[in-house]
Amino acid sequence: RSSDLIQVVPVPNVVVRDVACGANHTLILDSQKRVFSWGFGGYGRLGHAEQKDEMVPRLVKIFDFPGRGAAQIFAGSTSSFAINEAGALYFWGATNTSRDSTMYPKIVQDLCGWKVRSLACGKSSVIVAADQSTISWGPSPTFGELGYGESKAKSSTTPQEVKTLDGIYNEQVAMGYSHTLVIAREETDEDRKS
Repeated sequence: RSSDLIQVVPVPNVVVRDVACGANHTLILDSQKRVFSWGFGGYGRLGHAEQKDEMVPRLVKIFDFPGRGAAQIFAGSTSSFAINEAGALYFWGATNTSRDSTMYPKIVQDLCGWKVRSLACGKSSVIVAADQSTISWGPSPTFGELGYGESKAKSSTTPQEVKTLDGIYNEQVAMGYSHTLVIAREETDEDRKS
């Protein structure tokens, strides 16, 4: 019935620069370095300090201040990440749904001071290429996607360096449900300077 239809009105003054999709939510980064989210609000994955579903894009307020805009966005199954223009990594939602959720963007303290160049999320695992290291974490069960090695723990609820990739410059990381892909190359002098 036409009375059941909802008209979607575009958000004014938004020029989309990037899109990230989770299992049931979407993030966009606009030309003004603002982040918008919509979809299923469970576990705080939308970053609005409530578990309310959003049917149209809603501004994630923390990134709407001068000097605090977002530079990159990433979406996991039940979580979201953003790197702000100062290089700080923010997280909201949950990677472990049996624990408390983070209802609004908070800085990932364990990665303060690291220059993150790439991040990827699986179902509940995360991998990051930062500086000369690769860092990963994810709660059990995992299936080797964290890269810790045969004789090491398969899961970690806190970020850990992936020692099996020491000495390898990882330009980009990607992650699926239970696997990881790393694009590696020789580190250049320019990489070392930045």
